[in-house]
Amino acid sequence: MESLSSSLKKKATEQHYRAEVMIAGEQLRLRLHDGKLIKDRRFHLRTYPNCFVAKELTDWLVEHKDAPDRETAIRLMQKLMDHYIIHHVCDEHSDYKDAKLLYRFRKDDGTFPLSKDVKVFLRGQSLYEKLVSVEESILKVREENSVKYQRTFLGSEMIDWLIQEGEVENRQEAVELGRALLEHGIIQHVSNRHHFFDSDILYHFWINFRRRRRLTELLNENSARALSESPDSPFCLRKLNPEPGNTSFLSVQTNKEIKVVSAVRRSSITSLSGNSNTYFSAPPTLVFPPVAECNPKSVLKRPVTTEELLSPGAPYVKKTLTIVGDAVGWGFVVRGGRPCHIQAVDPGGPAAAAGMKVCQFVFSVNGVYVLHLDYQTISSLIMTGPRTLVMEVMEAIE
Repeated sequence: MESLSSSLKKKATEQHYRAEVMIAGEQLRLRLHDGKLIKDRRFHLRTYPNCFVAKELTDWLVEHKDAPDRETAIRLMQKLMDHYIIHHVCDEHSDYKDAKLLYRFRKDDGTFPLSKDVKVFLRGQSLYEKLVSVEESILKVREENSVKYQRTFLGSEMIDWLIQEGEVENRQEAVELGRALLEHGIIQHVSNRHHFFDSDILYHFWINFRRRRRLTELLNENSARALSESPDSPFCLRKLNPEPGNTSFLSVQTNKEIKVVSAVRRSSITSLSGNSNTYFSAPPTLVFPPVAECNPKSVLKRPVTTEELLSPGAPYVKKTLTIVGDAVGWGFVVRGGRPCHIQAVDPGGPAAAAGMKVCQFVFSVNGVYVLHLDYQTISSLIMTGPRTLVMEVMEAIE
């Protein structure tokens, strides 16, 4: 069986570090948006949208203990520049200067390079989110040679799952996808000895996409492996402990500083589906999984038709909810179809604060009538839309 060459191991490690930089950069970008450091600014009679002042950001990084001093903060931001995460608004400076100069995240102006490597990263992140969000995930803690590994799966098991979920058409395509993920440092043989095969060899996700990164991790490229294996931080998504008989679903700690999932949610559908390689393209509903998955058993006591909802005198009232997404989304799950209903609501999330409840039916999303659509289409509308979500729902009158 083919073993990994030293050159392939080196390439995977480099790609793994690149992925860690992208995740850390995206977490920082969303924190800065929440902290209002990123905003439209005027300079010499011109407005530069979604930018920040370098000197202000350096102050902020030191103040929030993301960097121990200004020199380290400058080095950290230079890392982001070197990896095409941020740039000077006019591209007049190739280095990060601790001065009153305007810089911008490339994701905020559409210049972030969607290369083949980035598309593999986004595909891997999408698959990871989908896998960790289901009740009976193939990802498990397993032991090999007296060592326990997190987020593991068998090669053949992953291939079965990819075909079952419609992510690939056949086993050969699944192997190609698995090999691409391994070569890009997203998955790995637990002992880092083998490439990806359709076999009972044990692999794991090398990247924990939901772990909150410390920016200072970026200064040591050799630490990437150790850091990716560290236990989940208290900022990570975790399963709640439901009361017996209640629906359980993945939810979020009420800390606004974890920003990982939004990186997927706010990516472009068209940019992901434009590549000719079959394992880079996928329908939008597969590329963008919901932030949280619930028990597949419906919370509805009985099926309800669109005709019943719209019939005169029906015992339903229409409500308009304005939901401002936080760092990890909006905090609810849509299921069903024609009409769709709210299957689960994170009690600490934005949707719950706006008045969303389980068993409400989705009438419209941002002005688009959706009673006739399935939940995959509605989820795509939500996840590719603006951060402020306006939904009309129909609630049963008790």
